[in-house]
Amino acid sequence: LNAAQIKARLQQQLEERKASLALATQQLRGVGVTGAAGVAGAIAAAGIKLPPTTTAAPAEKPMPLILDSQGRTIDATGKAVQFSSVQPTIKANIRAKQREIFKIEKPTTEDLMDNNPYFDPRVAVADTQRAKRSFKFHEPGKFQQLAHKLRAKKQLEKLQESIASSAKKTGISSATKLALITPAAEVKPDQTPDVEWWDKVILPVGDTYDDITARVKATTIGTASSSSGGMTTEEPNPGNQPAYRNITQLVEHPIPYFTKAQQKAAPTLAVQLTKKERKKLRSQRRREVEREKQEQISLGLMPPPPPKVKMSNLMRVLGNDAVQDPTKMEAYVRSEMAKRQRAHESANAARKLTPEQRKDKKMKKLDEDVSCGVDVQVYRVTDLSDPKFRYKVDINAQQFHLTGCIVQSKDLSLVVVEGGPKALKKYKRLMMHRINWDEARRNMEKNLRSDNNTDQPNLCTVVWEGMVESRNFVDWRCKQFPVEAGARDFLKKYNVHHYWDLALSSSIIEGADDSTV
Repeated sequence: LNAAQIKARLQQQLEERKASLALATQQLRGVGVTGAAGVAGAIAAAGIKLPPTTTAAPAEKPMPLILDSQGRTIDATGKAVQFSSVQPTIKANIRAKQREIFKIEKPTTEDLMDNNPYFDPRVAVADTQRAKRSFKFHEPGKFQQLAHKLRAKKQLEKLQESIASSAKKTGISSATKLALITPAAEVKPDQTPDVEWWDKVILPVGDTYDDITARVKATTIGTASSSSGGMTTEEPNPGNQPAYRNITQLVEHPIPYFTKAQQKAAPTLAVQLTKKERKKLRSQRRREVEREKQEQISLGLMPPPPPKVKMSNLMRVLGNDAVQDPTKMEAYVRSEMAKRQRAHESANAARKLTPEQRKDKKMKKLDEDVSCGVDVQVYRVTDLSDPKFRYKVDINAQQFHLTGCIVQSKDLSLVVVEGGPKALKKYKRLMMHRINWDEARRNMEKNLRSDNNTDQPNLCTVVWEGMVESRNFVDWRCKQFPVEAGARDFLKKYNVHHYWDLALSSSIIEGADDSTV
């Protein structure tokens, strides 16, 4: 039973008890029975079953919990039971209440000065309560910034060393002094120094940027006053000019520094080699591997390979052993030859592709990317009733994974193929060169043994070839129709019925031209 069923059962029992008690009370009032004994006897005579009364003895197990339809706890009489709230007795909660009650605020300096004439503001006022110690967490990224600063400092030192070495070679002494200058003390990020370390080598000793600005202003004012008084001097006043040090007429070229993006080499296209060049590179590579192998053998790093003994060089390689026991040596040579043959065949078998791999390789060759456009070719064949040539047209389209259809009617046969340029190139060669369509007509006439043979040749003509945005067919199909209207309706389902109109109009035009000739 689930909780809902248990709750419904308890509610039903409670309602039954209430109804039995109400019925007993009405019967007693109508009879007029008084007293506990009389009431008990009347209830027994009426046959009313009352719930057993509970004794005052302590219960061994807790009383069942009774809930009403609203979820409130009720007693046996149906009244809601009010539970007393549990007060927190944890020490932490008690201390928190006491802290709120006995909280003492820290007096401000204004209150002490107003109330106490002997107050000394130089003496710090202690807190009334000791500050609670807590964790002090570092800001995220603090140690990363420190690491970046240390790396930048090391990089600066390396740069200064390289500048100093290059300056010594060129003879520029000022660059050497500039490279050897380093900050005297560690400067905080939010602190701006009076003079940057790269300017100390140029400015006079003890001067700052403010001194330079004041000196320039004084020079400007002195020049303006002299010009207003009518005095002109060809040379400036040397006393008003700042005495910059280590400034020469030489030009210092900084060391070029390239980023990782600039250092990345430009992509180069693979060189297409001829067959002769590929064979030459292969022989050079094999020769280099053999040379390294010979060097390792000469240094003792690799044991020399056993001699390659064959029946043709048996006497030359084995020598006296072959003379002493030729039968044994011949068996040894033949076993070595068989061993080499087995090793060769096992290596070839290990490199051999599985049927699934060969199929995937072939499919990969035939699969072409047609996302940018699909090549389409439309052929018109005068008569495609010969099963031999119809099979060739059908099976080659399936092998090249082309989509399209063959539509045959009484007087016209249309072949529509869609696919990649490579496959369509091979298919066009099949349709225009490999199949002799006139032979199919002669064979059919010979089989029918008809006396009224027509001189009209069986031709295959390219009606149209070009590119479309996407494929119109999803597979390859062959259809035959007794009338031309059925063929056109079939092509109309794929939105290529204009191919049929174009082929039909071109055949009519060619027939009219032949009749006029």
